Amino acid sequence: MSEREIPPSHDPLGEVLQLLKLSGTLYCRSHLTAPWSVEFPPFEHSLMFHIVAAGQCWLHVDGQPARLLKEGHLALLPHGQGHCISGGADPLAGEREKGQGCCQGLFDIPVEKVSERLEVMHFGGGGEASSLICGVARFDHLTGLELTRCLPLVIHIDQLAEEEQQWLHSSMRFIEREAANPGPGSETLITHLADIMILQAIRHWIKQSGDTGPGWLTALRDRQIGRLLAAFHRHPEQDWPMSRMCSVANMSRSVFAQKFTSLMGEPAGRYIIRWRMMAAREMLQNSNRALADIAQQSGYASEAAFSRAFKREFNRSPGSVRSESRIMPQLSA
Repeated sequence: MSEREIPPSHDPLGEVLQLLKLSGTLYCRSHLTAPWSVEFPPFEHSLMFHIVAAGQCWLHVDGQPARLLKEGHLALLPHGQGHCISGGADPLAGEREKGQGCCQGLFDIPVEKVSERLEVMHFGGGGEASSLICGVARFDHLTGLELTRCLPLVIHIDQLAEEEQQWLHSSMRFIEREAANPGPGSETLITHLADIMILQAIRHWIKQSGDTGPGWLTALRDRQIGRLLAAFHRHPEQDWPMSRMCSVANMSRSVFAQKFTSLMGEPAGRYIIRWRMMAAREMLQNSNRALADIAQQSGYASEAAFSRAFKREFNRSPGSVRSESRIMPQLSA
């Protein structure tokens, strides 16, 4: 009896979300008493989140009104931009302190280091108490970087169903226990739970936002263009001439070209080159794969052709990107 072939997914957006994985997640259990304000610096290529376990606080992001985060709320900052959170009844107090540079810097506040993944902070003026779980992480797959380009500065989840809130709180308690007393597989468990929490926040935003306008998410949700994108993402190393793309999308050449550009904001050929080059840069920075292998995985028959395309995209050679990625860990050691 031959093995049955698993049919391909018919949910292109779901396929992309399956690839979202976080790395380097760090949690801080924050016990805060009013008045207090904490300034979080920007974290490049990372996302940050705050979960209010008890009490409430204000979230201040430049260019946006203060947001009140109550118990059970989750705030996700997909672009890792700097921001301030504060306690107390006056939402403008944190804004004033932030503008005057009076917010206490995150790294200036003493913390208790429980493990490599968990810290505990006690800070504030002794008034009304709040408890938060704050975290920073980064996506370790190219799809995460592309997805964040489509997301707003802040995703504020304030209307979770009761069972979802219970699951969120129990998950965070489990993460704290594993981080405080790590055992075999703790890192994997913590990372996967963080993946699920962040994914749930993004799914919630996608569901609530409806039409997000031209862009990657809109294209993935389109039946025809989404099918083509899913097929390409599965096999970016294969040849993708216009005739094949039109066949997969089941569209004529002219209609396909117009619709793809309208939904994505760039022509299909340009998207394929950009995706391949970003994936190649990621492999150069994070693996020891030979340049010839990376060129082949990027759809190029020779290293020379790949190197020319790479330099056109980033104005840098593949070799310089790889060399820099090897130097940086030495400088930070």
